[in-house]
Amino acid sequence: MLDILCIGDAVLDIFLQIPKSNPHFGLDVQKNKLFIDYGYKINVENYVKDIGGNACNAAVGISRLHKSVGLCAEIGADEFSSLIMNRLNIESINTSFVTQNSDKKTSFSVCINYLGERTLFVEHVERPHVFNFDTSSASFIYLTSLGNKWENAYQKTLDFVKKNKARLAFNPGTLQIENKNRLIMELIEITDYLFLNRDEAKLVLYGKDKELTDKNDIKKILFGLRSLGAKNIIVTDSYNGSYVCDNSQNSYHLDIVKADVVEKTGAGDAYTAGFLSAILTGLNIKDAMVWGSVDAASVVQKIGAQEGLLRTQQMEEKLNYMAQFAPRLI
Repeated sequence: MLDILCIGDAVLDIFLQIPKSNPHFGLDVQKNKLFIDYGYKINVENYVKDIGGNACNAAVGISRLHKSVGLCAEIGADEFSSLIMNRLNIESINTSFVTQNSDKKTSFSVCINYLGERTLFVEHVERPHVFNFDTSSASFIYLTSLGNKWENAYQKTLDFVKKNKARLAFNPGTLQIENKNRLIMELIEITDYLFLNRDEAKLVLYGKDKELTDKNDIKKILFGLRSLGAKNIIVTDSYNGSYVCDNSQNSYHLDIVKADVVEKTGAGDAYTAGFLSAILTGLNIKDAMVWGSVDAASVVQKIGAQEGLLRTQQMEEKLNYMAQFAPRLI
């Protein structure tokens, strides 16, 4: 029986590490522009090729923490898809609900990592997302972002959760948040754990035009999201850490775990993986925040979204070392 089924994308990620000293790269900080010499053959310091995608990253992270995880995603039937399937098997992910479509190639992204920041080139192959997970034994669903034509998969998830009384963790993507139709609001209403970063949270509540500057904004955001029906709200805020409003309307803040940042891709997915693994283990929401923060700090110290994801023994060792690290009430 699956502990959790992760629904979303699986892609191939290629990460290029560019050294600070590379003479063919330049950065205009004021204009936030990256410059590359045109027509040159440019050496990279290192590269990593790995599987990715929000649902895939979370599935790998949860599996490494000794939970039974299934992935529901749609990929191609090319050489990239073979790499994805092999890696999922190595990570002990149940692939019964992964669909391989010979008419579509596998999506991929290329990430240029320069001066500690990433620039992403992303190809999202349009897919029908005709998922079929009705036979899944999972009592917990994690639903995350999808590309165009996402409505069918989201409706199936809504129906499955209602029919099977499954718990739902929900992390909608920008495409879904900007749409914010009836289906999205229905999913939020039945969500047990709603994951958003701060910008996404403000977009859900206020749309694009609302700017909040008051220092108490975060409590307004947390309680505003709770009013939409979700039981537990989790908002991540980059270097400011994470915030939670739980089912009893207690609000907590946890600082980040200080780490030497190499590359930030997958930090949010790692937080979600650690958090949900703690919940699946039977721990409380404050412990889950710690697990999420520790996993995210490990990921940003490596290139790529998955190399730094912790295994159970590693997580236990870090938690023992950080016994005083805990959220505080706000």
